[in-house]
Amino acid sequence: MPVPRRRNPIAAVGSKIPKPNAATSENQDEGSQAKRSTSPPHGAPKKRTAFIDITNAHKVQISIPGRKKDTSKKQAKKTSAASVTTKNQANLIKSSSVSSDGTPSERDKTDTDEEREEAQKDAAAPVEELVAAAAAAAPPAVREVPAHLQKQQIPEEFDIDSENAEDCYMCPEYAKDIFDYLKKREEKFVLSNYMPQQPSLNTEMRAILIDWLVEVQENFELFHETLYLAVKMTDHYLSQTPVHREMLQLVGSTAMLIASKFEERSPPCVDDFLYICDDAYKKEELISTEANILQALRFDINIPIPYRFLRRYAKCVSAGMDTLTLARYFCEMSLMEMELVTERGSLLASACLLMALVTKDLGGWSPILQFHSGYQVSDLAPVVRKLHAMLSAPPDNKLRAVRNKYSHKVFFEVASLPLVDIELLEKALSQ
Repeated sequence: MPVPRRRNPIAAVGSKIPKPNAATSENQDEGSQAKRSTSPPHGAPKKRTAFIDITNAHKVQISIPGRKKDTSKKQAKKTSAASVTTKNQANLIKSSSVSSDGTPSERDKTDTDEEREEAQKDAAAPVEELVAAAAAAAPPAVREVPAHLQKQQIPEEFDIDSENAEDCYMCPEYAKDIFDYLKKREEKFVLSNYMPQQPSLNTEMRAILIDWLVEVQENFELFHETLYLAVKMTDHYLSQTPVHREMLQLVGSTAMLIASKFEERSPPCVDDFLYICDDAYKKEELISTEANILQALRFDINIPIPYRFLRRYAKCVSAGMDTLTLARYFCEMSLMEMELVTERGSLLASACLLMALVTKDLGGWSPILQFHSGYQVSDLAPVVRKLHAMLSAPPDNKLRAVRNKYSHKVFFEVASLPLVDIELLEKALSQ
């Protein structure tokens, strides 16, 4: 039964900014052309600049500590300027001297031409110097990219992104680089079995909390990424901070709130999460817990989750939606198993996909999956056996959220499919 979401209506506030009219625009036009009055209004403070009077800025010399003045260049500039001025004056005097019939003499013409050529040379000299300086400061020829910075060449038979070359949202140019980065980033978020450090909790309480979070994700119609991220943040927080059993639900719901803000386009509000907790906590407690979780995780909540790797690896073998949904069912069931908390998300996703492929009789772990995941079959075998043992155990009537969810037609009723035989699974693991 979906839980109704309570939203507080927000009244629209009208804009109080006055709209410009014709008079205002005319005044602005006149003001831009008219000279501003320098006399301050009656009683107003006198105007002054912040540091120096800008009208006398040319008289102020500012010396920067630690920087020597280059007087040689200044003297050279003054000398060149003086020489140009002297030549210009000489040219004017010679141009004023004309013959008796009003025409310049031949000598004056020759001197004028020579002076003009010298002046042109002097004017062209600074340009040549600037060109030479620019050429000296120009970057060298294109260098060869170092080997560690060159883009990884993907073999044609393993290329799964070129088909999306026209779709910029799929990031086909560096999709593999993104997942390789996420796989390396997993090393920062490796967890251990933290339950011995929680005197008030046990594995059953954690499983009940995760089962409840699955219901919250369904009722609020949140993304699956939100659920996985909330579980990851809950585990990381519990691995660092002892929590009393009465506050465990508050930690889980707050982690879901943070994950919603990170993943969702329109996350539920704080009142919604207080409502699903049956108003057992106050708003101040939830906000305080949110701050505690973020500080414990040092605000680094971009944790790689298995769901992203699962979709990527399923694309490698062009798995159908029914096969991907079966692998998602295995992966979501693993969230409640404390023994699988220590596994990396990429490894767990690979193991779930392998089980789904064997169940659907679609082959085993192919070379293209080895290339993109970086895992061999021998790496997946221990996790696959743990998953099979978890799924073959008698179901707990208290933990029915995931099974009920994937028993629906929307999810191809994959929860009702028979579990693959262990002998067939071991045969696929031995290849």
